[in-house]
Amino acid sequence: MIRPAPGISGLSTGSQGRRAWGVARVSEGVRCSLCAAPDSEWQLGYVGLGGAEEGTREALLTLGNGYMTTRGAAPECTADGTHYPATYVAGLFNRLESRVDGRTRTDESLVNLPNWLPLTVRADDGPWLAPGTWEVLHHHQVLDLKRGLHLRELVVEDGSQRRTHVHQERLVSMDRPHLASLRTTITPENWSGTLHVRSLLDGRVRNDNVAEFARLAKHHLTRQSTGHDGGTSWLVAETVQSRIRVAEAVRTTVEGGGTPVAADPRPVHGPGYVGRELSLVVSSGTPVIVDKTVALFTSDDRAISEPLGAALEEIEGAPGHPALRTAHMLGWAHLWRRQHLALTLRDEEALDEPQSVNLHLFHVVQSLSPHTADLDCGVPARGLHGEGYRGHIFWDELFVFPALNLRVPELSRALLLYRYRRLPQARRLATRHGRGEGAQFPWQSGSDGREETPEWLFNPRSGQWMADNSRRQYHVSLAVVYNVWHYYQVTADIDFLAHYGAELVVEIARFWSSIAEHDESTDRYHLRGMMGPDEFHDGYPDRPGAGMDDNAYVAVMTSWVLARARDVYDVLGGPHSEALWKRLGVDEVELRHWEDISARLHVPWLPNGLIAQFEGYAELDELDWDAYRAVYGDIGRLDLILNAEHDSANRYQVSKQADVLMLFYLFSAEELTGLLDRLGYAFDPATIPATVAHYLERTTHGSTLSRVVHAWVLSRGDRAGSWQLLRAALRADRADAAGGTTREGIHLGAMAATADILQRCYTGLETRGEALRLHPRLPAELSRLEFDLRYRGHRLSISLTHGRVDVLVVPSAASPVTIVVDDPPVHGGQRIATARGPARSAGRVSRAG
Repeated sequence: MIRPAPGISGLSTGSQGRRAWGVARVSEGVRCSLCAAPDSEWQLGYVGLGGAEEGTREALLTLGNGYMTTRGAAPECTADGTHYPATYVAGLFNRLESRVDGRTRTDESLVNLPNWLPLTVRADDGPWLAPGTWEVLHHHQVLDLKRGLHLRELVVEDGSQRRTHVHQERLVSMDRPHLASLRTTITPENWSGTLHVRSLLDGRVRNDNVAEFARLAKHHLTRQSTGHDGGTSWLVAETVQSRIRVAEAVRTTVEGGGTPVAADPRPVHGPGYVGRELSLVVSSGTPVIVDKTVALFTSDDRAISEPLGAALEEIEGAPGHPALRTAHMLGWAHLWRRQHLALTLRDEEALDEPQSVNLHLFHVVQSLSPHTADLDCGVPARGLHGEGYRGHIFWDELFVFPALNLRVPELSRALLLYRYRRLPQARRLATRHGRGEGAQFPWQSGSDGREETPEWLFNPRSGQWMADNSRRQYHVSLAVVYNVWHYYQVTADIDFLAHYGAELVVEIARFWSSIAEHDESTDRYHLRGMMGPDEFHDGYPDRPGAGMDDNAYVAVMTSWVLARARDVYDVLGGPHSEALWKRLGVDEVELRHWEDISARLHVPWLPNGLIAQFEGYAELDELDWDAYRAVYGDIGRLDLILNAEHDSANRYQVSKQADVLMLFYLFSAEELTGLLDRLGYAFDPATIPATVAHYLERTTHGSTLSRVVHAWVLSRGDRAGSWQLLRAALRADRADAAGGTTREGIHLGAMAATADILQRCYTGLETRGEALRLHPRLPAELSRLEFDLRYRGHRLSISLTHGRVDVLVVPSAASPVTIVVDDPPVHGGQRIATARGPARSAGRVSRAG
């Protein structure tokens, strides 16, 4: 809790008697421009005050530009247990040591940086506007998704019945990534007198967004200094361990009637904060405008000498809020042209699904924008919206890259380089595995790529710490290869494959081949002692924490990865790339060994002929699902429930999220049949519905990714069920379906994947066999789907209905590509379009029926 400094009480609350806004009373006669606007699929709005839901709203109202983000907290609020203002910079981590229950642990976290938002007002000698000091007559917030603006309107009344109307507009510039701005229009409604405005930079912050981490060290900033430079105030801080310097410089101006207003500025400063207080005479009904603009730089930024000098120079040259807004909105307009995805529902009045799709795309884009491409950062599982998972990078990029590849492939390339630069750490991790060679990426990654997964996690149901063995999820490296290969399939970026991708594929293939154990009696290879995507099972009942054997998803993916290593060798010319293969130490002997393993990995099967999740899965007990739901209601985190009962998910046929079914998510029925045939198993695609049903009824959906995957795998056999699961996934963060976790950050992988279901799943879009393939099957609730994409240098606009496919190919100089639309049955297909450069025809191709 941030304690108030003397004279700054309007912006802080003490640890005693925390106060929040509570519930707003809407008075008759209150005017609100936001309320007058019609509902729109491009706006997310909240009327009234959030109370306990405020943290969730702040996460969903976050603004960012791919370099930095600021949560949607009110400027007059501080971290008080209800509100949590925070600003983050992509890839800015720090490591702290904690002592908890006799154990010492070190955790690396995304750092909450000095708060640039603080701005409050008071009338004459009245109290500062803060939670609990003024009565809120009306409160309305809107996130303008189209323009990237956070709009807020409130009407407040102090203890002397002085009523004030406040309208705020906030942006984090998509044009100039180091700038953010807040415009506040203040109108005294029934009083005249002196208006006081206080604008600060507040460095008295800590990481305190996640209840689970309450007992861990939180203070990541030290060596703070503050000052004033003309009309600018500045604050500099440094992270405790990573020694990254952060500088913020702020300019606050006042105008009325379009001209500057004399405002008697007075410097305000103290330990950890700095700013100005401005006083001006105001008249009832006459608005005044306060503009607050901030520049933020860190010592990790490129092309600067040092961060404070860069921040001061940037703020000096920064235009006013209107010009910043114009350039910012233009930046968003360009981004939305590339992210175009429009759905028309049978119920044309429905706004929920289109609005949620736009909201999801908005958060993906502002977390991973073109500005991200210049940074050394990965895909944070919770975006840059909170401190959930400490800002770490997991396997969620597997769900994000498909959307990026077809929209902003240059960004996919940059994010893949995050993995490439951390190959040295991945090699060290493989070596520590024991028998491991090559490279193995960690389950949780941060600044330098070392394993960041904690060994213990806090169970809120028991109030105790429990073992966390999720570092055994070695399959994260398989996802890296999948991402590399599919980026190449979409872009044909042979230079990336030669300079970076091949090394990633080779080193990961080398790791998996080195840990595969050969059984001479069956001539099969086994992969033992690891966890699958399910996450509930970290071992067998008699050896918890030791991992499972022969996870089917891991086995099939490993076979696929080893086969792709040979493909990469062939694509790059084999002997014609002799220097590359010599540098990597690859020869025909090793390639043949990989091919041998790829064809002989063991895949377990259930007695009913379905794929088993892992060896021994069928011997586990069945859970009494009805009994547990009756007692607990939401059993998404069944692992925590069972642990609190001194039981374990290792004993049961239960899953947190898709595991076996991930194979149907990543591969078409045709591809998966071919993979299993390569392994010597006869797989009948007709068993897919039964396999989906078997595991779906044993899944708790304890992850936001779960419903996304299940929506995908149901799409061909049960389109109505698929649509309902997609709707649930679209509502997940908005409804905080994970039980209070959205306040800790949105779920970026699930947000990207919901859009990808529309883009690839319901359209049957694949990029394989040197062609872009479409096999559309829209749900009944969806009457039309339109989107743009990029494929191998071409820009395509695709429109689908239940009876027609239209593809508009924008003329370009790129090499010809083939577009294929399949009619039932799945096998076969018809080449319907070849997109060519301007020297040959390029235009619209259609197929009806």
